[in-house]
Amino acid sequence: MKKKIVALVLAMTMAGSLVACTNNNDTKDTEAKTTEAAGVDTTEAANDTEAADDSDIVKPEKIKIMIDGTVFTKPNARDAFQARWEELTGIELEITQPDHDAYYDVVGQTLASGDWPDVMILASTYYTGYAAEDVLWDMTDAWENSELKASGRFTDEGIIDGLKIDGSLYGFAPTRGNGCVTYVKEAWLENVGLEAPTNYEQFIEMLDAFTNGDPDGNGIDGDTYAVASAGIIGPEAPFTNYLPEFYQDARPAFYVNDSGEWVDGFTEDAMKDALTRLQEAYAAGYIDQESLTNGTADCRNKFYEDKFGVFTYWAGTWNTNLKTNLEANGIDGRLIALEPIEELGTYIERVPPVWAITTSSENPEGVFKYFIETMLDGGELQFLWTYGVEDVHWSRQAGEVLGKTFAEGEFHMLENLENSGTLYTKHHIDPTISLGTFTTLEDPRENTVAEEAKASAALFNNNSRMADLAVTTDAMSQYNGDLQTLKNEIIASIVVDGMSVEEGMATFESRGGAEWSALIVESLNK
Repeated sequence: MKKKIVALVLAMTMAGSLVACTNNNDTKDTEAKTTEAAGVDTTEAANDTEAADDSDIVKPEKIKIMIDGTVFTKPNARDAFQARWEELTGIELEITQPDHDAYYDVVGQTLASGDWPDVMILASTYYTGYAAEDVLWDMTDAWENSELKASGRFTDEGIIDGLKIDGSLYGFAPTRGNGCVTYVKEAWLENVGLEAPTNYEQFIEMLDAFTNGDPDGNGIDGDTYAVASAGIIGPEAPFTNYLPEFYQDARPAFYVNDSGEWVDGFTEDAMKDALTRLQEAYAAGYIDQESLTNGTADCRNKFYEDKFGVFTYWAGTWNTNLKTNLEANGIDGRLIALEPIEELGTYIERVPPVWAITTSSENPEGVFKYFIETMLDGGELQFLWTYGVEDVHWSRQAGEVLGKTFAEGEFHMLENLENSGTLYTKHHIDPTISLGTFTTLEDPRENTVAEEAKASAALFNNNSRMADLAVTTDAMSQYNGDLQTLKNEIIASIVVDGMSVEEGMATFESRGGAEWSALIVESLNK
């Protein structure tokens, strides 16, 4: 089992994250079996998936959790969050929090070592991969019999249904997945005399004006570019979300087509057309020439420095973050969140990250009831997960914060401890996409979430489609790491280096990509 976990970790690390697909996983033997993971006997926890009555569920004394940077880090007063959580629950938390960018490497190393947490955050690919290897506890019955499900506080059970694998639930999401919208600097549009684009022709016209004109109004033509992105292709599903207007209907990996069959979208004509659009835009200088190696922080910093004007990034509270940081740099912070252009049709909402309980947990029912379920308790714990700690991340005391005065009793967020000059906007649960309503406390979101954040969240929710859940098969685990590496290399060669699309696809076949792709498609269609 330990060797299988190590192999799985290596495969998923190489692949990054599979494209969003369907939730029909391969049928697997679900009969009880003993699992030995790195010397840890997880048989009892793995097999006992039926939720007990509340009276039979033992409250844990300690819960070991593994978290990424979506939960407050130490510079952002994680210790205060932990102390408040322990005070409210009476349970000790043992926290492992790697650097955000190294999170999944450390998850893999931790699982391979055998010292597993009780619960951890997982993105969709890792969720399905680890579920297939019996790393994750089946929480189906715990959810079905939970107070949360019966309470009516949970607002969209369709999200939970979309997380099921062969009808079983192995992870819980307290929020929607959210996704990216394209933001355009309104001042730049005004400076070049254009309106917000509604189709690709107008989009390219805007990019040309932003690259060759004087959109920043400094009196110099051609010292800006239009678009920057963190990679030409994204590192995780849905892959295309940072350059959606160029990809349009192309899908770089595996998905179920209209005929109900699995196909590899990379081999389809739509992908060839997308690569042609990207190549032409890159050659014209519309796209930041460093996009291949940019990280998201690189893009944000360049945006704040007014180097480019079109940025596809997360909807909702990130609209406010972008606006605030632009203004902190003395730059006009007005942003237009574009409705999807005609050829794109809809943005894509990612499958949300989940909280998953491992099969090594000695008391998974207790972890579900007292840790996962209480995230949306409608009261103080949900408030803690949404807004943080009083007088650390938010306050109701009278005073002035970053130039704005608040009256006694008026809820307001406080200055960010790690990024001075900006306010906190949320904690782990983004209030604009939360799946739980408050019942015993008043939710301050109407007064604290900025109008632009509400507007961009609503625009995205009204103009997006949910990505289906990625799947894992033996062939996927064996070949997709090398396949994805090859695809990324070919995309870079075509877009950045100018290789023809035809030569790129020929290289894909000659280096084994077509064969690997066919084997994976065959396994998915069984």
